[in-house]
Amino acid sequence: MPNHYPVHKTILDNGLTVILKEMHHAPVISFMIWYRVGSRNEVPGITGISHWLEHMMFKGTPNFPGSQLDRMISREGGYWNAFTWLDFTAYYETMPAGRIDLALRLEADRLQNALITPEETESERTVILSERSMYENDPRFCLSEELTAVAFRVHPYHHEVIGDEADLRNMTHADLLRHYRRYYAPNNAIIVAVGDFATAEMLARIKSLFGAIPPGEPLPPIVRQEPLQRGERRIMLHGPADAAYLTHAYRAPAADHADYFVLTLLNAAFAGGSSLGMFGGAGSNKSSRLYKALVETDLAAAAYGSLGPTRDPFLYTISAVARHGRSLTAVEEALDAELTRLETNPITAAELAKALKRAKAEFVLVGESITGQAQLLGMAEAVVGDYRWFEDVLARLSSVTLDDIERVRHTYLRKSARTVGWYQPNGML
Repeated sequence: MPNHYPVHKTILDNGLTVILKEMHHAPVISFMIWYRVGSRNEVPGITGISHWLEHMMFKGTPNFPGSQLDRMISREGGYWNAFTWLDFTAYYETMPAGRIDLALRLEADRLQNALITPEETESERTVILSERSMYENDPRFCLSEELTAVAFRVHPYHHEVIGDEADLRNMTHADLLRHYRRYYAPNNAIIVAVGDFATAEMLARIKSLFGAIPPGEPLPPIVRQEPLQRGERRIMLHGPADAAYLTHAYRAPAADHADYFVLTLLNAAFAGGSSLGMFGGAGSNKSSRLYKALVETDLAAAAYGSLGPTRDPFLYTISAVARHGRSLTAVEEALDAELTRLETNPITAAELAKALKRAKAEFVLVGESITGQAQLLGMAEAVVGDYRWFEDVLARLSSVTLDDIERVRHTYLRKSARTVGWYQPNGML
């Protein structure tokens, strides 16, 4: 992360974490508020509630009617959005510097006074069920949902962010209100502002708007950690699709584990891309071993690896889309052969150097924008609990050795601890 401007972090008396970074190359500010709540915090009966609550926050407040919010933001030259993930829910506005106060006032009000009515709850139930139905038409979603549910039988990472249909049909208005009041509190929130402002002035304004909001009750830790996996698990799905899909899911370390950055570079060398976060593109992987083994041989139309930062251990996945006329058996045999070749022909110094260069380039590209900076800082604070996790990422990556790569390959890429998923189009054996 570029360090031309220092980052200022403070925690207000009510527990609200505030992270500020001045960047004066454009008269723009990105303002974000992150809540430490996502699908990880849900239990059976209310799966999908964090994402549903994100939708409800756009219904506005008495002071900021939902029907007017889009116009209020856009007429000031800004844009806004939100996203819910495993470990967090985040809201942001990126606006001309002179207009950012609207975002601060809006988020301070939404933190306390969101309009979550029974009528709007029922209206949004229809929207979310429709969204879930749309996802179910995507074989990749269906495979991911089943695969994750099989990989995690104890930890709450086992369900999708959008939630289970049964819960979406049965959740109540009272459930949403309870979730809102429990998790949307200053001591469970992180404000991140990046852009063209003076730190002292921005901090003073944040204190004036947010400082008097009372904290919520301390939240209990997530203690249902996933037990050791003692053997390979397999699932096979059938459904409408134009292609067959294969995914190998391996246990991956949490973002704060020393092995996380090593596995990031192993993925970059073997599969291409860097997977440093959720906000950057992976770039081309045509020079990777995975691409050459599966795509250049005409077995697969696409092949890629995926790893993202999470608060608890999650999954590293290697996926492939079979080319028409090719069987998943042949694709998986070729993938397993290439993974076995990693044992006899480990990643080379040249491959590691290239992977490091690609990872650094993606990281710098994401951090060039004001919104990208805010997203990286917020994710680090929300997931790891320390924004500095991203500050020394380049040094962490540069310190990875070939011995580290081989150790992590041996530790994590084990058949005995993986979950394999197949998705076959209807009519295919």
